[in-house]
Amino acid sequence: MKYLLVGAGLSGAVIGRRLAEAGHTVTIVDARDHVAGNCHTGRDPETGVMVHVYGPHIFHTDDAEVWDYVNRFQAFRPYKNRVKTTSRGEVFSLPVNLHTINQFYRKTLRPDEARDFIAEQADTTIEEPQTFEEQALRFVGPDLYEAFFKGYTQKQWGCHPSELPASILKRLPVRFNYDDNYFFHKFQGMPENGYTEMVAAILDHPGITVHLGTTFTRDQAGEYDHVFYSGPLDGYFDFELGRLGYRTLDFERFTYEGDYQGCAVMNYGEVGVPYTRITEHKHFSPWEEHEGSVLYREFSRACGPDDIPYYPIRQVDEKAMLADYVALAEKTAGVTFVGRLGTYRYLDMDVTIREAMDTAEAFLADVAAEQQPRSFYTTPL
Repeated sequence: MKYLLVGAGLSGAVIGRRLAEAGHTVTIVDARDHVAGNCHTGRDPETGVMVHVYGPHIFHTDDAEVWDYVNRFQAFRPYKNRVKTTSRGEVFSLPVNLHTINQFYRKTLRPDEARDFIAEQADTTIEEPQTFEEQALRFVGPDLYEAFFKGYTQKQWGCHPSELPASILKRLPVRFNYDDNYFFHKFQGMPENGYTEMVAAILDHPGITVHLGTTFTRDQAGEYDHVFYSGPLDGYFDFELGRLGYRTLDFERFTYEGDYQGCAVMNYGEVGVPYTRITEHKHFSPWEEHEGSVLYREFSRACGPDDIPYYPIRQVDEKAMLADYVALAEKTAGVTFVGRLGTYRYLDMDVTIREAMDTAEAFLADVAAEQQPRSFYTTPL
């Protein structure tokens, strides 16, 4: 059987590899001139630093099978993401933890005392938070919300936190100890030689042919037994129902001789600072030594037709349009929509890989059972 995969990112690579290992002929096309999608990494020619070209990607998971899978193609080195934020002329640790609380309120609270103190700050009149703002006020109260969440969120999403769903904030914990590791998963690390080398290794199979700088058109689908599409769902249908909402990022590069900020990520939560954060990329590879440093200021804005989509907004109007696109996709035989763009969801890398692994297995099972392959093996809503 001949299969076409649109996109040489994580979804396309993992599905393509499994199909090739099952004895099928796999062609992968990508409009960009590199593999690995938005987790593409490369050496900065001026400093030698390994740069996350489309912004930082830190691998973290509790899924042992996914962890074993990525380590099969690239050795992962230990890495803990410790994020700092500048607010009101001071530097604090994120996520909000006992150190953050004590520093912010000029106290020396013990864990139980801090828990009770934050409970006193919380707005208990909000019983069922519906918006980001309500969730924050119910969770940490107005002071921490104003200092660490409100301005950053407004810049990141381009709208007031009262217009965003509460679910966005539920991903950010508050800790009543001094643990400043941003993630809490069992397995955390960085690929020693970058994500691009890892994805290239996944794609290194005699049954896989990769064509970069190649734009997919729907008339190509007829040349293959099935297509896996990881591009934008609305883009597949030429945006005939309208454009789904995304945020995109602009990066302002600058260099520094030495260590500019002492950490990989420094957030800037105040609205008066136009960028959301500064990332210093040599700190993402702490096992390497570099005199020079390359940094990027990140600016978030609405995604235009010619921009790279990063984050699905998923407000009410986007979800309604998504349902219409899903209905259209389910009527389209011979195509399976996968990944962050194909299912219009924010996905961490480990979830993307897990879903790609499961999709490949389910697809092969459907083919073996002579059943019609599905348009979605996950729930895009």
